[in-house]
Amino acid sequence: MPQITRRRLAAAGFATLAAPHFAQAQGSSGTAFPTRPITMVIPFAAGGPTDTVGRLLAETMSREIGQPVVVENTTGAGGTLGAQRVATARPDGYTVLLHHIGMGVIPTMYRRLAYDPVHGFEPLGLVTEVPMTIVGRKDLPANNLAELVAYMKKQGEGFNLADAGIGSSSALCGALFANAIGVKPTVIPFRGTGPAMQEILGGRVDILCDQTTQTTEYIRGGNVKVFATPSRTRIATLPEIPTTAEAGLPGFEVTVWHGLYAPKGTPAPVCARLTRSLQAALRDPRIVQRFADIGTSPVSQEDATPEAHRRFWTADIAKWKPIIEATGAYAD
Repeated sequence: MPQITRRRLAAAGFATLAAPHFAQAQGSSGTAFPTRPITMVIPFAAGGPTDTVGRLLAETMSREIGQPVVVENTTGAGGTLGAQRVATARPDGYTVLLHHIGMGVIPTMYRRLAYDPVHGFEPLGLVTEVPMTIVGRKDLPANNLAELVAYMKKQGEGFNLADAGIGSSSALCGALFANAIGVKPTVIPFRGTGPAMQEILGGRVDILCDQTTQTTEYIRGGNVKVFATPSRTRIATLPEIPTTAEAGLPGFEVTVWHGLYAPKGTPAPVCARLTRSLQAALRDPRIVQRFADIGTSPVSQEDATPEAHRRFWTADIAKWKPIIEATGAYAD
C-alpha cells in the first residue's frame, strides 16, 4: 500500500499554536458556512477503531469551525450504508463521511450499489494511517507468530477468526492473513470490532486482526496476546511488537488509512472550508497526543488535501481490484 508521508511535528511549535481564523465560506444559497451543526457519518459501530478516530476528529474540528460536529454511526453492509447516507445527502457541507480503507475496496467488492462509490463524493483530505495488529485470546497455546501459524494449520476450521464483517478492515486483514499462511479458519463476523474484541477478551474467539486504535489499550494492559503487526516498520508506541516480516511472514502488509468526504456537488468554497478545518484539527497538539496514545499520528498537511486524498484513494482502488477479482471475494 502506498505510504502516507508524515511531516515531523515540532513540539516547541505547538506550545503557542492557536487555531487559525479563516474567512467564512459561502454555501450554495450565498449564506455563510457553517451556521448550524455538521453531521459526521461513521459507517461502523460506536466504540470501534474508525469510530475512535472519527470522534477525536469531530471533537477537534468542532472547536475550530465554530459549530458542533456531531457523530452519527450508520452501520451495516460493510460500511456501504453509511457511505450511501452521505453520497445521497444534500451537497451543502452539513453531512460528511469519515471512512477507512474500505473506500478502496468497495468499488470492486460491491458490484450493485444504490450510489456511485467513486464519483459520489468530494474527497476533502486524508486523516491518518493506522497500523494493524494480530491479537488473540490470552489462553491461546501460541506465544509468537510462528507458533500461531502452526497452531492454526493444525486446527484448520476448528480455529476461529473474528472480524467486523465483509468490507471491514479487520475482515480484509484477516482474509489476507489466512490466505498468506494457507489456512481456512472459521470466520465469525460481528457488527463492529468492539463486540469482536469483547469476545476475544472473554476467550470465546481465537484471534482478531485490528487497528491499534482498538487494540493498544488491551495490548498494554496484558489483556490479549499480540503476535505481530503487518506493517513495514514497528509501531513507535508499541516497539516490542515485531513486524510480520520479522516474525517470518514477509510480504504480508496491511495498514488502514482514513479520509474525510463530502457529497459530490458540494460547493468548492464549502469543501475548502471543511478541508481547512480538517488541517487545523490535525495540527492541534491535543489530537496529536491523543492519536499517539492509540498508536497512530495525523498525516502531513500536504496529505490532508483533496488532491492528495484523490491520488491515494485512486491508487488504493487499483491495488485491491486485482486481489478481489482473483479471489472472487465479492460481497454481492
